[in-house]
Amino acid sequence: MTFRTTIAGSLPKPAWLAETGKLWPQWRAQGAELEAAKRDATLLWVKEQEDAGLTTIGDGEQSRQHFVHGFLERVEGIDFEHKVEMGIRADRYKAMVPQVVAPLRLKGRVHETEARLLRAHTTRTTKFTLPGPMTIVDTVADRFYGDRVKLAFAFAELLNQEARALQADGIDIVQFDEPAFNVYMAEAADWGVAALERAAQGLGSASAAGGRACKTAVHICYGYGIDANRKWKDTLGHEWRQYEQVFPALRRSSIDQVSLECMHSHVPLDLVGLLEGKDVMVGVIDVASDAVEAPEEVAETIGRALQFVARDKLIACTNCGMAPMKRAVAEAKLQALVAGTALADAKT
Repeated sequence: MTFRTTIAGSLPKPAWLAETGKLWPQWRAQGAELEAAKRDATLLWVKEQEDAGLTTIGDGEQSRQHFVHGFLERVEGIDFEHKVEMGIRADRYKAMVPQVVAPLRLKGRVHETEARLLRAHTTRTTKFTLPGPMTIVDTVADRFYGDRVKLAFAFAELLNQEARALQADGIDIVQFDEPAFNVYMAEAADWGVAALERAAQGLGSASAAGGRACKTAVHICYGYGIDANRKWKDTLGHEWRQYEQVFPALRRSSIDQVSLECMHSHVPLDLVGLLEGKDVMVGVIDVASDAVEAPEEVAETIGRALQFVARDKLIACTNCGMAPMKRAVAEAKLQALVAGTALADAKT
């Protein structure tokens, strides 16, 4: 059995679609022209992923300005007109964020267009990403609920509605992105995983999707390759054990797949052992550096991970999303991911 390969989620937006190198890029067009450009960019990255040889294909989040706010734009009760500055990830960096000002409800489908586009243009396994409830709470200003847990479960209900619809669209894996789990570790174990399970409720049930079911995944990382994240990592010491607090709760959960950052990180790989029974997305591509990994380096990381996870449970992945990265670098890193995985496959 060959190793499965996938991206964490985002890929760089082409310069003709949006500003490059930014987490909140401005679009280059408006209206129908913008929608056409989003479609073109999505199809471009579907083809690039297939050409690189990835076994699981995503949309690269080409239709979203930001991985959280792309979801929030379709939610009633959120005021985008009066954004406020807020500290993100325990004040690691500041951002202008919308405010929750009323009960939350979906305005309709959120990602129907891009999910169906993805499903229609590849025969390979598909994965679609959504922000996790705790991470949304940490990326929006609450002026209504007054309680982080209540707000998280309110978002979880909306996420569940969209996730079930994605399953019905034919998506094979729905992934929730929870970088906040590595910041608020005690809260993640206390109520974050429970909110995540509420968001994933009913997925994997064949009856919910007309006889087909999808898997669930959670992506937990140390963030995009931006200066604020690099500086934060420098404060974490020689061993990064943040995963240690939340992995036991995830092992007991209904979530099928869990990611962790491995390449050029200080995460002890023995923490993988805390995820017994789960598929493990092992980050073998560093998104904080433009240096392209040698296949041998990728294969070596996979080899070390195999000491703690069964071969059929390992999925080779990127450490995090690649939205702020140069397009050419991202393309080369996808090729390195697949080449290194093939080398590891030949060695094991």
